[in-house]
Amino acid sequence: MSDGELGSVALALVLLLLGSIGFGHLFRRFRQPKVVGEIVAGIVLGPTLFGHLAPEAAEAIFGSGGGDPTSTVLAFMYHLGLLLLMFVSGFSVRHVLSRENRAPTAWILGLGTPLPFLLALGASPWLPIDGFVGEAGSRGAVVLVFAIATAVTSIPVITKIFHDLGILHTRFASLILGAAVFEDIMLWGVLSIASALATATVAAGEGALAGTITTHVGVNLAYTLVGLFVAPTLLRRLARLPGNVIARRSPVSWVVAVLFGYVAVAAVLDVTMVFGAFLAGFGIVGGFAGDERQRYREALDSVEHVSTAVFIPIYFALVGLRIDLQSAFDPLVLVLFLVGTSTVVILSIGGSARLAGFRGLDLVNLGVTCNARGGPGIVLASVALDAGIINAPFFTTLVLTAVLTSQACGFWLDHVLRRGWPLLSGADLQRRGLSEPAMDDASVAPPSVAARAGTSLGPRPGAGPVG
Repeated sequence: MSDGELGSVALALVLLLLGSIGFGHLFRRFRQPKVVGEIVAGIVLGPTLFGHLAPEAAEAIFGSGGGDPTSTVLAFMYHLGLLLLMFVSGFSVRHVLSRENRAPTAWILGLGTPLPFLLALGASPWLPIDGFVGEAGSRGAVVLVFAIATAVTSIPVITKIFHDLGILHTRFASLILGAAVFEDIMLWGVLSIASALATATVAAGEGALAGTITTHVGVNLAYTLVGLFVAPTLLRRLARLPGNVIARRSPVSWVVAVLFGYVAVAAVLDVTMVFGAFLAGFGIVGGFAGDERQRYREALDSVEHVSTAVFIPIYFALVGLRIDLQSAFDPLVLVLFLVGTSTVVILSIGGSARLAGFRGLDLVNLGVTCNARGGPGIVLASVALDAGIINAPFFTTLVLTAVLTSQACGFWLDHVLRRGWPLLSGADLQRRGLSEPAMDDASVAPPSVAARAGTSLGPRPGAGPVG
């Protein structure tokens, strides 16, 4: 790479980083999810605006999308940011589960989550799915992605919204995140099947297709089970080996090595790599106690701070850079998908929450929050586009749906807290001795209001990933 090419890459990264941080803080100032501003920065710098007004300058700065050095480096930064986002999400979710919410979580997870997914699958024969098919040419894979996009809930975005509102300590947050953790694990598994289906469609002839799909599904399932139930214990024992100097003296290096190890194994097995990154984060924090827990907590905090300050904002800006509202966008498809899927999700979550004993405003709060698709919705769109499962117009629809549902969630919860309404009501869902959460400069609710939002669950968890 020449000095000129290196300078071009540096300029592109500077614009993406400063643009995403600047727009992110601007949107946060207007009480919108920071991720929305980061994506808007990419849209402004991409073919929608800058690339449309000055296409030659945009290509000189951000590359042509082929094999030029700038495009190659930006593609690497895109995938690195994506892996770090999933890794941070994985180790964040282990700190938000509450035993008190087992019954409500079971209702939401057992009925509210699978119902939108199953309804989307059932309705797919009557929907224009063929118009969304990408280069892989697999309609079955598109149907799975469509169903996942309907049901997915954003752990990173809602965690960040809860943190900014000062309600991450509440039972409401624990209930939502507890259900979302298990939901997203299942849906990432389905995405692995969709990716396997697309790969099999391209690589195999009609006669060998069934066998290839079965192999891919079996490998993905085995990887998932090992990652959930075996790998955490193995990692803990490896970290405690007397000869493991890296784990003892450089926990940050060990944490990053584990991430890359999971991803490398996933690549060898042809498993979706972002799911490997999620499982790496989920597995690395399990089972440590005392000084060990503190040491690894500090290491994970360091990885999270760098990721959320640099790599994840650049990833979301690059997502926006791929959106072309001038050509690869159908407003009618966006409206129909957004309204239709949101209605299904809110009604499904509301119905399951009612069976769990919730009433009135509780149902709306739970439904609107579970409908926020944020980071995972965008990751889903990115992975599906990269795998050739979906085309560019449907990619744009999925990303904008994730953005708009996240905005709606942040706006609604902010409104509820400002009005002094409880996020959850009912004597069976509350305990005495409410504690006032610590507030940061981004919070929008006074302590007295935030305390009414739900009950204390003890020490406040970490901030969670930026979404």
